[in-house]
Amino acid sequence: MIETEDAQGRLRNRHPIAVIDIGSNSIRLVIYEGLVRAPSVLFNEKVQCGLGRGIAETGNMDPRAVTDALAALRRFRALADQARVERLMILATAAAREAGNGAAFIEEAESILRQEITVLSGREEALYSAYGIQSAFRDIDGIMGDLGGGSLEVVEMQGKHIGDGMTMPIGVIRLSERAAGDYEKAVLIAREDLKKAAFLKDGSGRNFYAIGGTWRNLAKLHMASKKYPLYVTHHYEMDAAKATGFLKKVGRNNVEKLAGIEDVSRSRRALLPYGAIVLAELIRAMKPAKVIFSSAGVREGYLYSLLDEHQRNRDSLIEAAEELSILRSRSPRHARELADWTGKAFKAFGIDETEDERRYREAACRLADISWRAHPDYRGDQALNVIAHGSFTQIDHPGRAYIALANYFRHDGLKSGTLAPEIRLITSDRIWERSRYLGAFFRVAYLFTAAMPGVIGDVTWREKPDGSMELVLPRRLAELHGARPLGRVNQLAKTIGRDISLVVDV
Repeated sequence: MIETEDAQGRLRNRHPIAVIDIGSNSIRLVIYEGLVRAPSVLFNEKVQCGLGRGIAETGNMDPRAVTDALAALRRFRALADQARVERLMILATAAAREAGNGAAFIEEAESILRQEITVLSGREEALYSAYGIQSAFRDIDGIMGDLGGGSLEVVEMQGKHIGDGMTMPIGVIRLSERAAGDYEKAVLIAREDLKKAAFLKDGSGRNFYAIGGTWRNLAKLHMASKKYPLYVTHHYEMDAAKATGFLKKVGRNNVEKLAGIEDVSRSRRALLPYGAIVLAELIRAMKPAKVIFSSAGVREGYLYSLLDEHQRNRDSLIEAAEELSILRSRSPRHARELADWTGKAFKAFGIDETEDERRYREAACRLADISWRAHPDYRGDQALNVIAHGSFTQIDHPGRAYIALANYFRHDGLKSGTLAPEIRLITSDRIWERSRYLGAFFRVAYLFTAAMPGVIGDVTWREKPDGSMELVLPRRLAELHGARPLGRVNQLAKTIGRDISLVVDV
């Protein structure tokens, strides 16, 4: 048995960092593997303390909530020490900055945590939430909203530009207390407060990016109502115009009868109606085309703000895929060579790609060998599940399907169009076709390389005068010719609809 302190399941030269987020509803500790473009979570724990409860009525945080919060912070400090966190960052939001006893709470919390707490202003909270969206999405166009327990922050965004923003006291706890449990009153309060954000009208026909645990749970319920096949909330899209009926149903507190409610904690369920009310009123005021849910928010945005410009500009999808390749494939270098080779193959066969499709193909190549340790009968299923449900950002759900299906086909073959039917439901014909093409190229390549580097770059494509294609092996690789690779080449030819022969260069 091998005994070592150097865990092979973690990347070398990474130093753990952590963020404690002291919110109005919950307090959370997240420990990350390191400060990088696509940080992996080593540990994540949340405690529902409800610091924001009672502030609307008394102006102070509830003493019991404060006691619970301080106990949670003691544990979180001990966990950070246990995980050998090199850098701990502590952020506090609406409840701590607005409550009359907020300063006393922060002072005691700093004593427990043995360091200073950053109490974010409403403007800073909005800015870091916007950074969170920038870290997790491409081609941003619309308005971001971060719904917490005490407040809602909204910011207009276009690409890398962060525009107007403001904070409003209609977080789910605050709104529930201001409305005293009255649905119609809550609607009117949210509607009136949102009128102050005049720039919401500029979001008409664009996207609304929804941040916050309450909204992510709404997304889960919406998925369950539609029997949606991919249970991933990040980049889940809701047609705004069609969402009103669902949100009204949740807003009227019929949540216990909703499909999927068993996956929502009981402490969160009581807040779902107010999250639905705020989202419905945002849609009414803004009239976006789509609501897109985000797993990234203030914490991720704060970490993103600490990166230099070069690191921020890196592609988080490719970075995450590269890291998984390093951790789980037989040869990361081979995966990178495969990305280059398939790019040349697509070009040789005239298979056009959008910029995102290129990124997805390159990520798929890096992930093509991550299930090699599984039993051969289950490698395809494992690859599909790990990739489709992985913690990737800067990728939409059809993109996940593309990458997952290509690797499913790479392992399980191209027998029919009925493979993985649940994922098929969220793919276009174009994505389905390209995933089969890519899987077919993978099946050819691995028979020449045995998953090792230094070979596939020398296996080239050549078009003949009659329009058919040749896959050309250099003479030094002539012994790799054989019946099995020839069968795979024929399978590729059938998949793409083009005559292909396998030859040795003379």
